[in-house]
Amino acid sequence: MRRLVELTEMGRGTGPRVLLLPGLGARGEGFRALAERLSFVARPVLVEYPEGSHAACGAGELARQVLTAAGRMDAVVASSFGGMVAGHLAAAGAVRGVAFLSSFTRPEHLGLRGHLIPMMGPIAVLGRPGPLTAALASWKRIPTERVPEVVPTTTLERMTTLHRAFSILREPPPPELSRLPLSCLCLQGDRDVLVPASTMARLAASLPPGTPQLLLRGVGHVPYFTHPEECARLLTPWLHALAPAAGVETAA
Repeated sequence: MRRLVELTEMGRGTGPRVLLLPGLGARGEGFRALAERLSFVARPVLVEYPEGSHAACGAGELARQVLTAAGRMDAVVASSFGGMVAGHLAAAGAVRGVAFLSSFTRPEHLGLRGHLIPMMGPIAVLGRPGPLTAALASWKRIPTERVPEVVPTTTLERMTTLHRAFSILREPPPPELSRLPLSCLCLQGDRDVLVPASTMARLAASLPPGTPQLLLRGVGHVPYFTHPEECARLLTPWLHALAPAAGVETAA
């Protein structure tokens, strides 16, 4: 059982250091295909969150744990709930850029669904997500051996999702980021059944003016997993614009 945030460094070059933050019940390993494609222009870092009762904290506390493990970074690419963690990191001045992939920083960005976030915990435990749930979230069939990268499939992962889901609304969300010197990018699948496409406009309204909003046609909730080539193509120019900052080093 992981008690602390664990990192996997995927690049050792001189490009911007980029944390890849998964969603509520997904594994950081699901970002590997995208990380491999970004490693030519950046230093991607896979992130795995704490498990079990150690997951009983909101996005703010989790952001502090991520910052302790990773230190300051150039950018974050965040999926779903990972956007809330990224929002706290940005508000703390720990990151200069955030790309949001079918994501949000505040529950109200989801509309009425934001009130239902805690229900994702009981759904994970009682619903026992599997291949069908993974296919629905991804909007495409997922090979059986890769389903665990998208949805929680073990008892430990499902209980972890329960602890984290119940904790999210107990902490204040990150502040709006619109006034920060922050480079942002929004990518949203138009077939996302968990974070609907309407979320992107509400999210973008809380980000710096002029933040690009890109709708991915025929794409579901985990574009980094199902469409890594397309995500890498769209992220690359944004990353090129984020030259590595002084003091951003690879964590030991």
